[in-house]
Amino acid sequence: MNIQQPARHASSGAHPAVAGLMSGGTPSKAEVAEFAAAHAFPLIEAGWATFAWVGDAESVDIVRWIHGGEDRRPLHRLPATNLWLLRLAVEDGGRFEYKLVIHQDGGEHWTVDPLNRARAADPFGENSVCLTFGYTRPDWSLPQGAAAGRVETLIVDSPVFAETREERIYLPAGYTDGQTCPLVIIHDGDDFVTFADLVVSLDNLIEAGDIPPIVAALIQTRDRTGEYARGRRHARYLVEDLLPALAARHLVPERPEDRVLLGASLGAVASLATAFRYPGVFGGLVLKSGSFILDERKLDNRPHPVFHQVARLVRALKRAPQLPKTRAFVSTGELEGLADENRALATFLHERGVDVLFKSAWDGHHWHNWRDQLRDGLRWVLKPGEDQIKG
Repeated sequence: MNIQQPARHASSGAHPAVAGLMSGGTPSKAEVAEFAAAHAFPLIEAGWATFAWVGDAESVDIVRWIHGGEDRRPLHRLPATNLWLLRLAVEDGGRFEYKLVIHQDGGEHWTVDPLNRARAADPFGENSVCLTFGYTRPDWSLPQGAAAGRVETLIVDSPVFAETREERIYLPAGYTDGQTCPLVIIHDGDDFVTFADLVVSLDNLIEAGDIPPIVAALIQTRDRTGEYARGRRHARYLVEDLLPALAARHLVPERPEDRVLLGASLGAVASLATAFRYPGVFGGLVLKSGSFILDERKLDNRPHPVFHQVARLVRALKRAPQLPKTRAFVSTGELEGLADENRALATFLHERGVDVLFKSAWDGHHWHNWRDQLRDGLRWVLKPGEDQIKG
């Protein structure tokens, strides 16, 4: 099993900009305003990030959603000023999302960081982003002038769910009817497009030759918790409803290794459940930040019913026979509450004969984390002869 871990680094000492501000004694409001305008925040150095907020308040906190909970750290007011600061130890080459909580007049106001232009969106809104020392956004996730693929609507009549579903499909640039391409079924595909730059990333990866031209089914459900966690009807929908609908319009590849399931969080659970329920139909799995519980002793700290449903699913998988020849990319964020569980998942699959690459980043349960892992995941499952995945 291939395992890739994030780099570790730390340093000590105050940020020079803060030291410079304080060198002449207590700064005036004008000097604080000039300091805030002159620097990009948070102030980044190897191993550290310094956050700032300017204004009058009773207290100011930074909130991160890490390790399965809400992590609050107070900013400290510089005496006799309206400047609040927090110097936070971080790992290099990573990122995390956060908000500021401003306490005023007995209440609290949650806000993005007004001094930080880096933002990330998800279905619940927008967060500020801390990019730590050495992190660079993958250039293939940015517009590069690559030939653009197109996204079309696919109507799926579903006897499994007794309804008609409207899905979308990504077709690569230059695609013609009758052309056979590898198929990637992407759970929460619309969200990947909206929050994880999916279309431009696929365009760039295909044009660069990092992955072959693919057809991607961008599936979406109104009930992720119910449909993905239970899994059985969803798996039937993919195999008995979606694949025939795709085959009626586009050629579906015959080889299992050219059929891939991709998902993040509960989408990873649905992907794995489908592969086990229909062995030999799909030969590739890209599982990002899966909401798995392999050690049931941890359920005491996971009261939400969805984790108990997933635990029952994992028990069934442990009783199931080995998967036919399959490659799986498993990734996690070190700041997630289920990082250890995804390591355990990688080991579980490896012990059942799956060719696994596990990769970890110093990041959280966020769409940009899943975006950043896209290239390595697709290369691992679609280009099995090129096993050296670069970070």
